[in-house]
Amino acid sequence: MRRRRAIELALTIAAPLLILGIWEALARAGRLDPIFWPAPSTLGETVTRLVREDDLLGDIRISLLRILGGFLLGAVPGVALGLAMGLFWPVRVFFMPLAAAIYAVPKIAVLPLVIIAFGIGELSKLVIVAISIFFLVVLNTMGGVLAIDPMYRDVARNLGASRFELFLTVALPGALPAIFTGLRLALGFALIVIVGTEFLSPGRGIGYLIWESYQTLQIKAMLVGLIVTGLMGWALTLLLDVIERVAIPWRGAE
Repeated sequence: MRRRRAIELALTIAAPLLILGIWEALARAGRLDPIFWPAPSTLGETVTRLVREDDLLGDIRISLLRILGGFLLGAVPGVALGLAMGLFWPVRVFFMPLAAAIYAVPKIAVLPLVIIAFGIGELSKLVIVAISIFFLVVLNTMGGVLAIDPMYRDVARNLGASRFELFLTVALPGALPAIFTGLRLALGFALIVIVGTEFLSPGRGIGYLIWESYQTLQIKAMLVGLIVTGLMGWALTLLLDVIERVAIPWRGAE
């Protein structure tokens, strides 16, 4: 098991390093315009400047807090509603048209309405992230519950399980793999939406750094922002993987 995890870690690290290596080689060979595609090895000075002068670490912290806050705000009720929709058909029939309709709407298009309702401050950013992931989590959770063998629910009912016990002991454990799949997708959506939101609203954050760098043609700073965004997504996914291994230990043994 340890050997497999070591191999997984090595392969996970190898993929981005390979991309950076190809980028570096093409830049040094003159195949890329150095103005718009400088070699990754030349970005170190820009990173240092952004950390010292522009508070890059502060921007990362702000964006992460927005992502995690909005993620929790949308994921927790999303899991609860998804479990209810999977267990009880009236709930599913009632909410399914709404879920299907809202899920199809580009979430960044809802931002003006969110700003009107909640203002231009931090709350609106949390709400837009929550909205963007809510129905994604709902639908994945519902699908996980519906995929559970009905025999388990029948056995629980025959043993006198209440609705809450059925909810807690059958639906939730059985749907956990699908729930974490939904959470992983939702985490990516949350990162995309918060960066896009920071493009459009003034203030701090990685998205604002990228957009400001683009407007002032600071290409290296923009690339640093993009790379940092990718690293944030990678780190958050790894964190969710750790939580998944703890919550579903039997899945890690597969």
